[in-house]
Amino acid sequence: MKKIWILGILTILLIAGCLEDDTERADPSELQDVNDFTQVRASFSEIPTFKSCSAIGQAFAQVPSSNRGYGIYDKVMMTVSSAMPSVGASETSAASSGPTNYSSTNVQVEGVDEADFVKTDGQYLYIISKNHLIIAKAFPGDEAEVLFKQDLNQFNATEMFIQGNTLVLLGSTYEQVEWQETEPLPAQSRIAPDYYPQYNSKNFATIQVWDMTNKSNPNVQRTIDFEGSYLSSRKIGNYAYVAVQSYPDYRWTQLISLAKELNVPLPKLDQKILPLYKDSLGEQGQLETEQGTGFEPVGECGDIGYLPPVQTENFITLASIPLDDFTGEIVKQTVVASGENVYASLNNFYLAEVNYNYYNQPLMMDSVNPNQEENTEETIVHKFALDDGAIEYQGNGSAKGHILNQFSMDEFENNFRIATTIGEVWDSEKPSTNNVYVFDADMKLVGKLEDLAPGEKIYSMRFMGAKGYMVTFKKVDPLFVLDLSDASNPRVLGKLKIPGYSDYLHPFDETHIIGVGKDALDASEEETSNRNLDFAWYQGVKLAIFDVSDVEHPIELHKIVIGDRGTDSYALQDHKAFLFDREKQLLVIPVLLAELTEEQKNLPSNERANAYGDYVIQGAFVYNVNLENGFTEQGRITHQDDPDAFKKSGYYYWGDGTDVKRSLYIDNALYTFSDRKILINDLNDLSLIKQLTLFEKEPEPDYPVYIE
Repeated sequence: MKKIWILGILTILLIAGCLEDDTERADPSELQDVNDFTQVRASFSEIPTFKSCSAIGQAFAQVPSSNRGYGIYDKVMMTVSSAMPSVGASETSAASSGPTNYSSTNVQVEGVDEADFVKTDGQYLYIISKNHLIIAKAFPGDEAEVLFKQDLNQFNATEMFIQGNTLVLLGSTYEQVEWQETEPLPAQSRIAPDYYPQYNSKNFATIQVWDMTNKSNPNVQRTIDFEGSYLSSRKIGNYAYVAVQSYPDYRWTQLISLAKELNVPLPKLDQKILPLYKDSLGEQGQLETEQGTGFEPVGECGDIGYLPPVQTENFITLASIPLDDFTGEIVKQTVVASGENVYASLNNFYLAEVNYNYYNQPLMMDSVNPNQEENTEETIVHKFALDDGAIEYQGNGSAKGHILNQFSMDEFENNFRIATTIGEVWDSEKPSTNNVYVFDADMKLVGKLEDLAPGEKIYSMRFMGAKGYMVTFKKVDPLFVLDLSDASNPRVLGKLKIPGYSDYLHPFDETHIIGVGKDALDASEEETSNRNLDFAWYQGVKLAIFDVSDVEHPIELHKIVIGDRGTDSYALQDHKAFLFDREKQLLVIPVLLAELTEEQKNLPSNERANAYGDYVIQGAFVYNVNLENGFTEQGRITHQDDPDAFKKSGYYYWGDGTDVKRSLYIDNALYTFSDRKILINDLNDLSLIKQLTLFEKEPEPDYPVYIE
């Protein structure tokens, strides 16, 4: 009965003109075996590709509906059924004129720039704030002024790159588009109007390339749109490499699935399943239909690659954008895969996806790795070679467990290293473990170190040449020093156990590391017994310097704890908020400071450990840092208009755009940034040089906002 109803609906769709009549019929052989879905090329260095659009559609049609949105089959059958019975390393740079040196974005790899919402070239500041692009003269500080401010309107820009007079904005746009009568969906809407309104919503990862020659009047030279979501990017040399993640339109994949099940010949999809792409240097026009003016598929179906054994749920497009030529070619490669974290060296781009293997998918898993264990988490890493804008797939490797962030990955002497955690700390039956895996240039596993710190998880990781430094945590902070000089035999050299943990590790020099994280106090026996979990209470923000010169016996050389429980910093979650310069002995981080009252300080130790302090100030905390004296506070710079704002707010605080999020220096001036202001202070005594107001204070909302 089900097949009869489906066949009837397919007949209606065909009669109604839901599918174009002038397209080529799909080859039935493409809808049969798993082995027919893909065409694997002989050379390993070339990515395997799909044979056709139909093959792509069949691959996506295998994804369980619980892992995606509804498709044609699901929604039409719902309608039919209702009528039937019963988803900062800061690096100083010398300018040709003007300032002697200035800091750049804190990055993971020297020479590989990372996008951010604040950039400088030493002469000017480029800021994205409240969805405005702002350009300000920066040097000298006492002459600083805003030169340009423009609302980006429907373009939600989040970060950027700057190179010379070229600025690249990265973000997203969103379109709701009414379908034209020539499109298939109105016929479906008449069948299932409750489930198919006659409009379509599309999200685009948008890249705008600006000419900054005239800082007071810059202009957009080029706009590139990729259907999907902006994932991440890197700038190497004269190219920005941008990764975009897209979801397929399951309405088309379900028609392919039905055709296979019922052996009903359907026209080819004409690439409708592929994400859309538009370059403003091509045909101009607004998006009016699915294949609207100026839009085209991101590529040919036969050029779309797949990355086994990643689950078939998304497309990933990796594109290179030339920065030295406004009309240069956009090189792009699209693959069927997913991505969560990105690492890039000067020559390679690595895309990592955690695969929890919750379901078995023959196309992308069993056919490649038939002995894979079920329900075992693993991280799949795909390697792309980069060469002056060219992108070439190199292969993939698989490591057990999941990664923390981009610092869990690294490349050294043509080997790729990755640190993972298997399991969760709360799972007493299968305690979590931590591991390091090493792959060669062909992404073949050559070495591994497993089962570190059982029952804990990685809180931070930093690879530094032939060594690695791993921080795990549950109650105390074990800092592991790892020897990675022999790729085939990574090993532990030493470890240090101290209270608290580090969220971020930053090189001070070859034998010293700065850690930024939280201090911690052990929970009482009663608390651990009640929760059946051995744990510790987070306290204030902790800065530490670790001496690892004696690799077998690392020590905590210096430390300070800022504030009490509740104190936080953007630097704990985003390394770009961390400013450090060893020559200047300068360290700056944004801090939201919470302090216990005198009454709270006198509580019994077990109650004090879990007591939150009251918020006192938010701003940039400036430190002098060296190996002899550790951390010496030089002062605090706040953008808050009212120094008693927190005291007046009680438990509630309205964030009024004055949170300091970034800092940088130009010569001997420190620049701090919030959504509303730029403050310029003298690095010698932190005296105010100048303030630039970007936006005036907005009226307070009618409702309180609770600070967690």
